[in-house]
Amino acid sequence: MNYSRRRFLHLAAASAALPAVSHFAWAQAYPTRPVRILVSSPPGGTADFLARVMGQWLSGQLGQSFVIENKGGSGNSVAADPVANARADGHTLLVINPAHALNATLYEKVNFNLLRDITPVAGLLRAPNVMEVHPSVPVKTVPEFIAYAKANPARSTTRRPAPGLCFT
Repeated sequence: MNYSRRRFLHLAAASAALPAVSHFAWAQAYPTRPVRILVSSPPGGTADFLARVMGQWLSGQLGQSFVIENKGGSGNSVAADPVANARADGHTLLVINPAHALNATLYEKVNFNLLRDITPVAGLLRAPNVMEVHPSVPVKTVPEFIAYAKANPARSTTRRPAPGLCFT
């Protein structure tokens, strides 16, 4: 059988691309079982509301149950720890807030590394955060606050914020 050069090149390109294309057919449908969404705050708060709305929407879109579990406590680590130790298959999700980023600085021992063990999937909400400082603390800007905290390590290394410092 004689093939023209053009026909031969088309067949060669198609046979080279075939293994890559066939991998798409091997992909498993998601989710294959109910998905747990852990929320690190008590029921009734903003994070809980967002998780329930997203879980209901995802359940309708993907045809699988999304179970919301509220696990507050220990600086939000109670909810994050099982997610960090779960299989990375997308069936255990976590709704987090900025407090998770502070745990590594506030607690001597945290069982997981937020950046290494948890992968962000989607942003659900953006909200401004405010840093309030009592008038007795002699700072007016964030760089001044950082310098003050470094100069006064005894006040800033306790588990609780130093008197007069409040983060919201």
